[in-house]
Parts: sequence; structure tokens; C-alpha cells
Amino acid sequence: MSEIELDAGSSHEAEDENYFISMTDMMVGMLFLFIIMLMMFALNFRKGDEDAERIRNCLQAVVNENAALSADVNTKIASVQQTIRGPIEALQVAADQRQKLLTDIKSRLEAEGIQQVEIDEQNGVVRLSERAIRFDPNKSDLDPAARDNVARIARVLEPIIQRYSACQDGATDHCSGHRGAVLETVFLEGHTDSTGVADPVQRDRNNWQLSTERATNTYREILADQPELRQFRNRRGEQILSVAGYSSTRPITAADGRDFWARNRRIDLRFVMDAETKYGIDDIRAIKTLNDEIRQQIERMAQLNQEGTSRCR
Repeated sequence: MSEIELDAGSSHEAEDENYFISMTDMMVGMLFLFIIMLMMFALNFRKGDEDAERIRNCLQAVVNENAALSADVNTKIASVQQTIRGPIEALQVAADQRQKLLTDIKSRLEAEGIQQVEIDEQNGVVRLSERAIRFDPNKSDLDPAARDNVARIARVLEPIIQRYSACQDGATDHCSGHRGAVLETVFLEGHTDSTGVADPVQRDRNNWQLSTERATNTYREILADQPELRQFRNRRGEQILSVAGYSSTRPITAADGRDFWARNRRIDLRFVMDAETKYGIDDIRAIKTLNDEIRQQIERMAQLNQEGTSRCR
């Protein structure tokens, strides 16, 4: 083999060797690059896992705090329900008793010949039309027919008020201990129509006086026929029968005309049961306090949810 051929062979072998060295270096470099990328991925994955754990713990803390607030809210709601259960039950019993009372009075009045008696169950009113107790315009005196009807009304009221009174005069020490629904007050309410003298100021003054006088005269006539009604007392030992005048401020109808005015000139009997006044301001305050606390807890829960969304990112 000639020297030229040897030199050519050596040159090709060197080139092949350099090529493989370059390929090896490149593969090693790529391997290192892959290892570096794998390490970066592992680090990022670990960081992501740590972030997920942090977010999970943060959200769990928010959930736990919300759960505590929810439990507190449920406790307060149960307390509100317990607070109002007694008054609601007492009011329901009183409403049922008053409905029976009104129905009993109406049927007894009709049996006595007092017709066109209306009942307003929602407000506890027995409405006596002008046919039952008639007053002439601008007059408060009872005519003979009205006196006769008032005497019948008194005879109906006496046994019913006795049945629903807490006690009687002379035994007032036992009034507060009466159990069950009893009468607090029976108002004899006088009403006028909106007519009268031309001057509105004087007309208003006259109608207030007129309505009160009509109620008072009816009251006196009832007691004259059934004086025992003075003895019946509520739980506070106060006389049950009372009077009130409302002028033309509570009309049955706002229409004008003699028939409508006659409807508005009337006497109402308003029955107020004890349960309607026994549960008063203290119960309302207790319920209001609990309601305010519940509202604050709910607002705090909403605030926690908003804070948790920002804090746990």
C-alpha cells in the first residue's frame, strides 16, 4: 500500500472518530439537559403540591370557622324558637277562646232579639248596628228602645264576662294566679259619623265628645241593669269593663249618605284577651337581641367566605 493511500485511510478514520465524539458529546449534553428539566419539573411539582396542601389547609380552617359559626347560629335560632313558642301557643289559645266568646255572644244576642250583629274575629269586635243601639244625630242619650236593647246586651254579657274573668272583686289576691286565657279588657267603643256643624274644628271637637258620651251612657246603662259586671277583674285586679270614644276616625264605610252615616254611628264591643298583653316588651327585646346576633353571625360567615377566597389563593 502506498503512503498516499495510508494517509487517506488515516484521514477517514479521524473524521469518523471526531463524528462519533461529537455525537457522544451531544447525547451527553441532551441527557444533562433532560436531567435538569426533570429536576425542574420535580421541584415545580413539589412546590405545586405544597401550594395545594397550603390552600387545602387554609380552606379547611375557613370551613371549620364557618362550621362553628353555623352551630352558634343554629343554637340561637333554637333559642328564638323556644322563646316565642310560649307566647305563640298562648296567643293561639287566646284567639281560639275569643272566637268562641264572640260566636257565643252573637248567638245569644240574636236569641234576645238583637239582630244584625256583626263579628270582626280578627280584631275581637262585636259590632252593634244602629238598629241595636240607636242614637239621633248629634245626640248621645239613649231612647227607650235603645235602653231596652242595652238591658238585653247586659244580660248576655254578664255570664260570659264572668266566665272569662280572672277573679272577682273581693278576691283580687288570686287574680294573677288564674290559669288559661282570660279577658284583659272589654271596651265599649263609641263612634260617630263625619257630619255635624259646618266648622271643621268645632265638628271634630263635638264628635269626640259625642262618641265618648255615647260609650259612657251605654256603659252606665249596662251597669244599671247588671251591676255585677263591676266586680269582674283581669289578672292585675282591674275592672274589665271600660269605655273609649273614637269620633269619626274608625268608620265602617267612607261613603257619604244617610244610610252610610247611620252605619258609622254605632257601639262596638272590643274584647282584649290577657295573652295579648301578657307577653310584651321583654319577650320582644329578647327576640330582637337574638335576631341581631344571628344577623351578625351570618354577616361574619359571608365575610369569612370572601376573606378565605383571597387568603387561600
